[in-house]
Amino acid sequence: MKKHLHKFESTLWLAIKALLYFSLLITFIIVQRRENIGLSRLSRTMGITVFTFVIVGLLLMSVYGTYDVGRRKSKPIIYSMSLAVLCTDVITYFQVMIMRANTNISEFRLRGIELLFITIVIQIIIIIVFTYAGNALFFLIHEPEKCCVVTSCQDSLDVIAYAIGRFKKQYQISSVLDYRSENIEPKIQQAETVFMYDVPAEHRIRIMRLCYRYKVNVYFNPYLEDIMEVNATHYVLDDVYLFNKNIKSLTMEQRIVKRVLDIALSLFLGVLSSPLWLTGALAVKLYDGGPILFKQERATIHGRRFYVYKLRTMKENVENYSAKKDDDRITGPGRFLRRTRIDELPQLFNVLKGDMTFVGPRPEMIKNVKNYTKELPEFRYRLRVKAGLTGYAQISGKYNTTPRDKLIMDMMYIEQFSILRDIQLILQTAVVLFRSDSTEAFGKDKKTEYKFIPAEDEPKERAAD
Repeated sequence: MKKHLHKFESTLWLAIKALLYFSLLITFIIVQRRENIGLSRLSRTMGITVFTFVIVGLLLMSVYGTYDVGRRKSKPIIYSMSLAVLCTDVITYFQVMIMRANTNISEFRLRGIELLFITIVIQIIIIIVFTYAGNALFFLIHEPEKCCVVTSCQDSLDVIAYAIGRFKKQYQISSVLDYRSENIEPKIQQAETVFMYDVPAEHRIRIMRLCYRYKVNVYFNPYLEDIMEVNATHYVLDDVYLFNKNIKSLTMEQRIVKRVLDIALSLFLGVLSSPLWLTGALAVKLYDGGPILFKQERATIHGRRFYVYKLRTMKENVENYSAKKDDDRITGPGRFLRRTRIDELPQLFNVLKGDMTFVGPRPEMIKNVKNYTKELPEFRYRLRVKAGLTGYAQISGKYNTTPRDKLIMDMMYIEQFSILRDIQLILQTAVVLFRSDSTEAFGKDKKTEYKFIPAEDEPKERAAD
């Protein structure tokens, strides 16, 4: 049975995706036609509505995430697709209401709001059913891949093994090796996938060539040189094939557009979120009568220092360091404010002042900047752009993501910068609010059962011919 499914798997998933997207579209039309007669028959209204729903839906799913079962867990898929469909429904609904008004704008009315709510609820149920059923089918077809982990020390092994362990249905660690080991080749031959983590770039070449030779999938965490290569353009100089990476900062036009976007968004969201500001401030004040705002010195572009503003989430007069798991310095209201990110809203004022931008690397405490730069000299490159309210590292990472991995995400953002990319990241920020692990504090135990054995202590195996 599995063999037959493997043969037609691409066609199978294409059909399932088409059925899912068609079901979402039909749900919108069937429910909304009760209030809009133009959707009950073939008409101009029907054609434009279908076109709008499909185009907007595909664009938003490219922003939030598609139906990629097998690659992501069920809940992230449900959250991202539900957000995309909700936005698509609202935009398409407004388009239908505008068409109903025809040429007389005074006839514009928001009719059948309750039907829009029913549409969204039914569509979310459809997404939930398709996602859980799709992942179940995927793992029925695919058994966990046998993985060989190649790394440099126990701490690095704990980080990557913990991450792999969160996807037990996709991956199963079968062997762990020091990158200096002489037993790498036979282990790679036996594996379906190789994970390299914290392996020096100059030592990756041999391992990657072995993976290519034996047709083994390979994952590796990048260094600065890799980021430069990924974002390079292909260039043929006479008949010599080269990669070209231009090292440059934002253009004047990009800085102007980015600043205009910052001012517009900070003003708009500041007004829109004012009820949350007031409620959060009231909760902080009523809890212990202390100051509402907390300010702390941080670093932004070129190392310039400024004071970042937050709603206070910790007790007064406590030692200042990064939050830990079950941190007793955090107040009752503070836990909710941190989990929902409401405590970050006063930073809209920092954006308006020009100390921060809306999208960029998060501003670190001065102490952390100094410590991280000693350990990772490349950390200073984050300061080539303004600190941001949100960013790639905040959307894809967690509060306790390692400094090195945050640095890589920040550098990827810097090297791939575009205004469209900023807009995409701003839209994706909404997904973070649904992720319970996004505020996972430092101190969470990431120790694993796997033991790292240095190369010199390994039993020797004969390499394959």
